[in-house]
Amino acid sequence: MSNLLDELVGIVGETGVLTGDAVSSRSAGIWRSDTIQAKAIIRPRSTDELSAVMKLCYAANQTVIAHGGLTGLVEAQITAPDDVVVSLERLNAIEDINVVDRTMTLQAGVVLQAVQEAADDVGLMYPLDIGGRGSCTIGGNIATNAGGNRVIRYGMTRDMVLGVEAVLADGTVVSSMNQMIKNNAGYDVKQLFIGSEGSLGIVTRAVLRLREKPKSQETMLVAVDDFEKLGELLKTMDAELGGTLSAFEVLWNDYYRLVTTPPAKQQAPLGQDYPYYALIEAMGGDPEADHERVEAVLMRAYEAGLVMDATMATSEAQRMELWAIRDDVEQTMRFTPCFVFDVSLRISRMDGYVEEVNRRLEATFGEYHNFAFGHIGDGNIHFAISAGADDASARHGVEAAVYEPLRAIEGSVSAEHGVGLEKKAYLSICRTEEEIALMRTMKAALDPKGILNPGKIFETTTATQIAAG
Repeated sequence: MSNLLDELVGIVGETGVLTGDAVSSRSAGIWRSDTIQAKAIIRPRSTDELSAVMKLCYAANQTVIAHGGLTGLVEAQITAPDDVVVSLERLNAIEDINVVDRTMTLQAGVVLQAVQEAADDVGLMYPLDIGGRGSCTIGGNIATNAGGNRVIRYGMTRDMVLGVEAVLADGTVVSSMNQMIKNNAGYDVKQLFIGSEGSLGIVTRAVLRLREKPKSQETMLVAVDDFEKLGELLKTMDAELGGTLSAFEVLWNDYYRLVTTPPAKQQAPLGQDYPYYALIEAMGGDPEADHERVEAVLMRAYEAGLVMDATMATSEAQRMELWAIRDDVEQTMRFTPCFVFDVSLRISRMDGYVEEVNRRLEATFGEYHNFAFGHIGDGNIHFAISAGADDASARHGVEAAVYEPLRAIEGSVSAEHGVGLEKKAYLSICRTEEEIALMRTMKAALDPKGILNPGKIFETTTATQIAAG
């Protein structure tokens, strides 16, 4: 390994290679208490440097795991002592913003919040918005196909990426930096890397699609007394707000109580006894007309019995206070253990699904807490579940309660966080044998030695196994 490290230093410089305490002192993730275990962390400054790094690692059969902002929740970034980490932290330049074409060209290590602010500075918007905006990076967002709060209107990361540049396992640079919305000439190469969790190639640069900055943001929190009414409310808001509905988040009662009761800092703007709360936001281009339209639609929903109580933000500060209620997920960490989930299913099956999950938790553990919330407008529920002891047995019991009911209703074990190590055993619940076989074929074609993020998503043949015959 020393010869390989010396060669890597020759590519990225002394400060570009971290070893020893400089590696083990780094956290393995912002939600984790353990630290990185790896031979070295390599920090290239350009695509060319990473290409040279990967050529050396490929020749040496050296496994490589890419790191972005380490905000992932499914253990896709976890390393072993014999791995080499490639950190994109020094690939952090915004190269160009084109206000006419409404695009941004940038390197993969740029933090999401910096992208949002840079777009805002020129009167545009990058729609992706997630709780980890201050830490997560664009490369990580692309690698996991991040979703977030505005999927209902703007789609997943996949819908916001026009082009990418990526380095394959053998160092080959695939530059597909398309800057057009329409380009139907052959295969869409960028899609190979979006959502692949760093297992097919490492994204180094991207072209993002920007949108016009909204002139109004109408945000409201409403209380609902029946789950079926949530579906009706969603349809009503989407139909009557003229295409401006951008968020429809739902908080179950347990979660709402948790984040609006001390020691949580948020206060309850609505009573704490309703079974469901919906945080709704519309973004438009006419502040006065948009406000009047939202008020009118909300009043009609109230008169129809879809809404029991409501509050609307009248300032940016109040808007942020409402979103702080939704985003204060850290309150769930007061419970030990706390197992976090991210699943997807049809809205029409959600109520029965949550009831089934809770029934299984009670049957297995007796006492439990299940804090449910999520992007219901696009079919995504998050659970933060505390049950049993902080051990593998409890985790397995909770996972079975959450994942197994998805099989019968054709749901997915991952809505927006990926698979990693954590969900690998449950991939067959939502992917057929043929789909998984095709994934393996793609992996073998682009990374025949299996050195990129090995063992994540599904098991693959690694360089060590190949060498052993």
